[in-house]
Amino acid sequence: MNSYLESLNWRYATKKFDTDKKISERDLNLLVEATRLSASSFGLQPYHVFVVTDPEIRTQLKEVSWGQSQITDASHLFVFANKKTFGPELIDSYLSEVSNVREIPQEGLKAYGDFMKSKLIPLPEEVKESWAAKQTYLAVGNLLSAAGVMEIDSCPMEGFEVEAYDRILKLDEKDLTTSVVVALGYRSEEDETQHFKKVRRPKESLFTHI
Repeated sequence: MNSYLESLNWRYATKKFDTDKKISERDLNLLVEATRLSASSFGLQPYHVFVVTDPEIRTQLKEVSWGQSQITDASHLFVFANKKTFGPELIDSYLSEVSNVREIPQEGLKAYGDFMKSKLIPLPEEVKESWAAKQTYLAVGNLLSAAGVMEIDSCPMEGFEVEAYDRILKLDEKDLTTSVVVALGYRSEEDETQHFKKVRRPKESLFTHI
């Protein structure tokens, strides 16, 4: 656990990446798998993750990301896009996976499926979208922690134009919308931010034991 905490202290929101250093295919696969294994409400994972390396697309994204250099300079860019709405098919597809992986007849999952549908399907559309967006942040947390343990630098980002991202990545066609972006790679020696002491609220003001 000490080494894990050391990894969390080591990581920071990298402002300047080394453009010459790239994440290996092996490490990229580990980051993808760590993201895939993230927790989500009911296990439904109502989102999709785009791993963007295409230079032309990333240049377009930088223009609608306040000109932030991380978008183009990092080795890889993970774009998390949540579902804007959903119906019973989201739950049915998940239950199909449960049936296949756990070798359980789908009929035995009907009651659980009906319960999930009773809680999620009647929600207003804006609540559904907000709920789906929240799930992406659970996955982002997993990605950042995994990257820290692997000593891969990261920068989670919200400074971008959502509608422009959706247009560039053609998310409307998939009924998705961008929620958060994570740049991943290796810090530049010129990034002065790496030398700043980490600042977090003290335990006394952040936690209450009851």
